[in-house]
Amino acid sequence: METYGKELLKTFYYKMVKIRKFEETIERYFLDGEIPGFVHLYIGEEAIATGVCANLNDKDYIASTHRGHGHTIAKGADLNRVMAEIFGRKTGFCKGKGGSMHIADFSVGMLGANGVVGGGFNLATGAALAIKKQHKDNVSVVFFGDGSSNRGTFHEALNLASVWKLPVIYVCENNQWASTTPYKTTTSVEDISKRAAGYNMPSKIVDGNDVFAVYEGFKEALEYTKAGNGPFFLEAKTYRIKGHFVGDPELYRTKEEVQEVYDNNNPIDRFEEKVLGEKLLTQEELDEIKNKVETEIKEALEFAMNSDFPDPSEIYEDLYV
Repeated sequence: METYGKELLKTFYYKMVKIRKFEETIERYFLDGEIPGFVHLYIGEEAIATGVCANLNDKDYIASTHRGHGHTIAKGADLNRVMAEIFGRKTGFCKGKGGSMHIADFSVGMLGANGVVGGGFNLATGAALAIKKQHKDNVSVVFFGDGSSNRGTFHEALNLASVWKLPVIYVCENNQWASTTPYKTTTSVEDISKRAAGYNMPSKIVDGNDVFAVYEGFKEALEYTKAGNGPFFLEAKTYRIKGHFVGDPELYRTKEEVQEVYDNNNPIDRFEEKVLGEKLLTQEELDEIKNKVETEIKEALEFAMNSDFPDPSEIYEDLYV
């Protein structure tokens, strides 16, 4: 553990807490009727986006899902503009027209969240093809859930990425639930990563609620892909603590099941126990990071709430036909 260094440990904690507090804020304001559309929260999965993106830089690409706030924040997008986009304000990344499911920030390599299940596979694979054609050394990453591995785009993308040896890493966030359906009732394999073998692609399974396991697993994938070997498949086992969307009545599972995971397998709690137990960080250092996050969330909220809505006359601007 000493090999990580304090700064990286602080980065892990800062990013995970930032995602958690951001999502809790979004949930509260959505339920108060302040946010339009739907929102899908990343609470409980913070270690995956954090562990993966800690290995990347702004030149590396990521493609996201409809549950994309955590990926966006972990990749380094400006928090004020993320908040403003979700609140539908014109200071947001998509001028308030995309909302929660369509945030993108090309300046940090965030190619966009996506309201289409399985929509990110071919975007990320296409980005990897561009990297190869341009002889660059960056990589492309796509986050996706267990349910979307049953979509045709999954198989199309993995096949071509393998044939062309593209620099793309597929990160499956296996959170056990495909919307309201337990994935084991609709998926032919228990481990989604087994499907990579059908495309002659190496894979690895990691504990998605352990940021250290995710970081190390993704580092292995990155080294493999950067060496010119082609794509890699990383499956992170986790659990979706919140409903499919905010307001989901969750009639398909018990409150006890969810509480059990929250109490005993929460990525932030697990991190705190490890670093405090091994005296790698102090409680004062953790509290300082939490206070910093609280300030940033408050400032982002003020920025969003004080920003204007886009004018109805702008509805057809920024469209490609």
